[in-house]
Amino acid sequence: MTIQKAQIDVDQWIKTFGVKYFSELTNLGILMEEVGELSRLMVRKYGEQSFKESDKGKDLGDELADVLWVLLCLANQTGVNLTEALEKNFEKKTIRDSERHKQNEKLQ
Repeated sequence: MTIQKAQIDVDQWIKTFGVKYFSELTNLGILMEEVGELSRLMVRKYGEQSFKESDKGKDLGDELADVLWVLLCLANQTGVNLTEALEKNFEKKTIRDSERHKQNEKLQ
């Protein structure tokens, strides 16, 4: 699935099953909640915190997809073509960082 198709599919799902988009501000709050859930799982899986009963059975891929879903919603609501935005972001990072990370002693 391409990013463009994902944006279209999320839009169609919202219009078919979700009735309408939540407001942009509400979706921003939901995004923060989803990132928090992802963070909780990551620190338990890769960090020092132990799992709680309520954390068991959580799927990292599902949590990442939840974050992506809300990002796609926000892009649709604000008229952002994420494919174009990501391509421009690659260009920006390449120009800005093409040598920077190679010279970072911390990454050697």
